Amino acid sequence: MRFERPGQVKAAAAHPGAWRKKMTFEIREATTDDAGIILGFIRELAIYEKEPDAVVATEEDIVTRLFNPDTTTRAVICTSEGRPVGFAVYFLSFSTWLGRDGLFLEDLYVSPAERGKGFGKALLKHLAKIAVDKNCGRFEWNVLDWNEPAIRFYEAIGARAQSEWVGYRLDGQALLDLAKS
Repeated sequence: MRFERPGQVKAAAAHPGAWRKKMTFEIREATTDDAGIILGFIRELAIYEKEPDAVVATEEDIVTRLFNPDTTTRAVICTSEGRPVGFAVYFLSFSTWLGRDGLFLEDLYVSPAERGKGFGKALLKHLAKIAVDKNCGRFEWNVLDWNEPAIRFYEAIGARAQSEWVGYRLDGQALLDLAKS
């Protein structure tokens, strides 16, 4: 998908010579050639989420897992004027109560210098369209409870917190122990 929208507009009162620049951007399916870009965004996201050492994925992991023909996981890249500015990774889930697939957003990230230009919202709209086209019953994601800018952004587009559900995770040794028991 290719979009055109006004770029950042200088306030006319503060800048009498204010101008408007047309910014073009595109959201496209990621390919194996994007593995390095995706890993770079993942590392930036980990730094933002205060977990810089948590990323153990390699570019090879991204290629072999994200682009495996049997996976339901997909990624999209948002570019502006030919430069990658953000990405999203999502997969299909299933709701037994609805009897339909859902779309689960694993990661959405826009580089800090590119925020406030509509790229995050465009990525969400793109994924919402995919969910609707696939007849999904829901579109879900998680957000860290301290990430107020993201929470405000999500609430502004009509998303609502699912506070009655508590996420659980089993990983590392605990996962191995359960599997062996």
